[in-house]
Amino acid sequence: MSTTEEALIDSGSDPIEIEDEHVDSRYAVFVPNTHEGRQLLKPRSETTARELMREIGSVLRLSEAEAARLGDLPEDPEDDQTMIINMGPQHPSTHGVLRLMLEMQGEQVLRCKPIIGYLHTGMEKTAESLTFMQGGTNVTRMDYLSPIANELAFSMATEKLLGITEEIPERAVWIRTLMSELSRMASHLLFMATNGMDLGAVSMMIYGWREREEVLRFFQEVTGLRMNHNYIRPGGVAADLPAGWRDGVARLLEMIPPRLDEYDTLMTGQPIWRERLQGVGVITPNEALALGATGPIVRSTGVPWDLRRDIPYGRYDQLEFDVIVGEYGDAFDRYAIRLAEIRESIRIVAQIVEMMPGGDFRIQDKKVTPPPRARIDESMEALIHHFKIFTEGFKVPEGEVYVAVESPRGELGCYMASDGSPTPYRVHMRDPSFTNIQCLPHMMRGGLVADAVAVISSVDPVLGGVDR
Repeated sequence: MSTTEEALIDSGSDPIEIEDEHVDSRYAVFVPNTHEGRQLLKPRSETTARELMREIGSVLRLSEAEAARLGDLPEDPEDDQTMIINMGPQHPSTHGVLRLMLEMQGEQVLRCKPIIGYLHTGMEKTAESLTFMQGGTNVTRMDYLSPIANELAFSMATEKLLGITEEIPERAVWIRTLMSELSRMASHLLFMATNGMDLGAVSMMIYGWREREEVLRFFQEVTGLRMNHNYIRPGGVAADLPAGWRDGVARLLEMIPPRLDEYDTLMTGQPIWRERLQGVGVITPNEALALGATGPIVRSTGVPWDLRRDIPYGRYDQLEFDVIVGEYGDAFDRYAIRLAEIRESIRIVAQIVEMMPGGDFRIQDKKVTPPPRARIDESMEALIHHFKIFTEGFKVPEGEVYVAVESPRGELGCYMASDGSPTPYRVHMRDPSFTNIQCLPHMMRGGLVADAVAVISSVDPVLGGVDR
């Protein structure tokens, strides 16, 4: 027996031999099986009544009687009447490397179990080896479609530990608010594109990308990058808004609203579009709250929860905007809410342009802020200061905090613990995609497999945030 065979047998994998008359029998191919443990969806015959009840009802805080009724099926099918299939983890349609195990009876979905971990990058663990100054380059890549929100939550948590929250310059706070709303617009525009493609409105993919590209072009003028900016940093922002930024914002505010009207014409009023979304993937307010869903998911059920209004941060308490809610908790409500939120973000950005104050774009505290780059060539002390900030970092007092912001997908929280060193002792990001994905089994239950893609798309998950 070869070393490879012994290794495979020791690992518990079953060797699979290929039987082919054209292949020499000495060259058997051994393929190690993969197993996701308890994440896997077991056949109904191998699932006890208690396990089935827990799988369906316990997370919803139901009584045993309620969960048992929810678990009952009209004819209680046997295993030979059902089939467990995999959907994913291919990227198209599942919006990332998401794997769903579906128990099917014909075309009806009886059970669904999301399986995650295929994009795991260990970013939270990596954060423990990066200084607070370097941390922004790490967290910005989690929810990569809304990098500004990641940076904002991380920076606000660091500032709270430092005790400098009230000292952040007004201009820096307003710039952060401006960039957050533009990032929301970019994220929702991409949702319009992918949601349209998933449901057969192929032209929408082109239109959504086109408008998002204009927002990213403005980001590039401000931060130097289209994505993963590391622009919002502890103490303020990396650089002031460039000359002519008002013209760039005005161009977006003039261009996007007519395009949104075109989206309405293309999709909102179309009978086929409505039939594909209305009544599909329904979730109730109690289910959404029990599952911890936030953002457009919970607001689609009629719950008006938005951190920008209910737990204000930045300067949202000085801005006028509406919290958009739905009524039916279906995929159409979730689509309509995001489309309306783009219009509300345009309304917010227009106010910010008028209210943007002058002043510093970052705190003038030498313990936190590096010196201006122009001084590095003139002063040895400035060079040493710059070197120490970017190599050793700055020390943060011991303590732990939790700060949350309203990302395009819901509540994005940052829990951070410090032991007094220049690096965090622990960083945990409460990513809304991670929480919202657990709504999928309840949204898909009893629906058709043809609606599965529509339901996944309506959740708008980003697997970079789920598997961080």
